Amino acid sequence: MSVKHLPQGHPGIKSGKTGVLLVNLGSPDAPTPKAVRRYLAEFLSDPRVVEIPPALWLPILYGPVLTFRPKKSAHAYAAIWDETTGDSPLRVITQAQAEAVAGEVASDDVIVDWAMRYGNPSMQSKIDGLKAKGCERILIFALYPQYSATTTASVYDKAFDILQGQRWQQAIRTAPSYHDHPDYIDALARSVEEHLSRLSWEPDVVLASFHGLPKRNLDLGDPYYCQCQKTGRLVREKLGWDEDKFRITFQSRFGRAEWLQPYTEATVKELAAEGKKRIAIVCPGFSADCLETLEEIAIGIKATFLEAGGEAFHYIPCLNIDDDHVALLTSLVKKELQGWI
Repeated sequence: MSVKHLPQGHPGIKSGKTGVLLVNLGSPDAPTPKAVRRYLAEFLSDPRVVEIPPALWLPILYGPVLTFRPKKSAHAYAAIWDETTGDSPLRVITQAQAEAVAGEVASDDVIVDWAMRYGNPSMQSKIDGLKAKGCERILIFALYPQYSATTTASVYDKAFDILQGQRWQQAIRTAPSYHDHPDYIDALARSVEEHLSRLSWEPDVVLASFHGLPKRNLDLGDPYYCQCQKTGRLVREKLGWDEDKFRITFQSRFGRAEWLQPYTEATVKELAAEGKKRIAIVCPGFSADCLETLEEIAIGIKATFLEAGGEAFHYIPCLNIDDDHVALLTSLVKKELQGWI
């Protein structure tokens, strides 16, 4: 029903628009133990993230984990917090990505926005906001190149959970992973080449470090490991390197269970012991720089390598708001909007 044909006294309705919501993982509101505790409580209570029965996991989470981990994590966040904006790099970059895509896609009928899966701005607030602006259809775009139930599926779970609370639901689309998209591979390879060309030295080895997962996830059918391997292989082939020059590793291990291997930390120690004195690391599983890249890799893994005998280390930033990356995201969004606009 068009607005001009509404019966007298009918509540005002905005309609006819399409929304695009870019979603990344999340960040605490501040680099403080209190803010980090609140963030971790939401993040680590997601059954998609920690697949341990709640009766066993929640006492651990609300006991030792949320007692001791927030202070340590707050220190790590403080080391990489964006002083200019007073915000986390992940939120700053994700907002910039959304604004850049909006510059190519947005119109009177299309609204582009962004959200965090955990923390703020929440998916609930942004989906409600798009609905209030008249968006009858929303494309939810999880900014994870490789699919995992712990990340991509969690974003889409949340979107449909939000719909359960709506009387009049919007139509929802979700975007697939883009781990092997030619433009994504080209952008990664070009970024590696450009950053290494600026160095006064050549790395003996370049590592592609992906966020890790418990090996159990792979055994249960999660495609993440395979998609990471394909991304790494395609980038290596694009660069024209062999498997000794470009290697795939996994970072961010948590807990005692076996995770995807080889581990990044163990690998850099082994490389230093083997006499590989110069390395570079790129993180193709992250669409934007964040705690896991800026603190864990660029600070922590660098220190580990140098302490083990390495001499030169370089972190290659994520694609962030590089022109190639914005063009890729724009192209993917337009593809998923076909038939709607």
